[in-house]
Amino acid sequence: MSRDSPAAAFVVRRLLEVSDGEIGGLADLLTDCVDGGASVSFMHPLPPAKARAFWARVAAGVARGERALLVAEDAAGVIGTVHLVLQQPDNQQHRADLSKMLVHRRARRNGVGQALVRAAEALGRECARSLLVLDTVTGSDAERLYVRLGWQRCGEIPGYALLPRGGLCATTYYYRALAD
Repeated sequence: MSRDSPAAAFVVRRLLEVSDGEIGGLADLLTDCVDGGASVSFMHPLPPAKARAFWARVAAGVARGERALLVAEDAAGVIGTVHLVLQQPDNQQHRADLSKMLVHRRARRNGVGQALVRAAEALGRECARSLLVLDTVTGSDAERLYVRLGWQRCGEIPGYALLPRGGLCATTYYYRALAD
């Protein structure tokens, strides 16, 4: 999958294995998002070793088939990512969690997020999933993206998580039924 325009040129691809270099690029992306105030499970400042350790755990899950990882890249490297958590309880093998949808600040508003979400939906179908679920910060740019792409709102939990520099934020849950 690719997008080429005067404003942006990037490719979205699935990683079946994750190299050390790719872990480094993903760690840099995560750090950029946390530095920019994204509430993505980490507090500011995010130590590089902690960001790399997170992606090393994701890479191990990819290798075991528990996660399916997508990256968006441009000429300078990784500019976005999202993954599906495929490992679910026995009675929930039909679904996956959409997780860590991140877009580097230098690449926002160029269709990267939309391309990643659409690729994740297609990957969910490919992985025999009929339902995807996610949570996101209420009122965020990401929430507006999911609504625009047709995800269904389930509800909001106030005071759910801390923002990277402190202060509580609400989260909203969404789902997407995947048609065959």
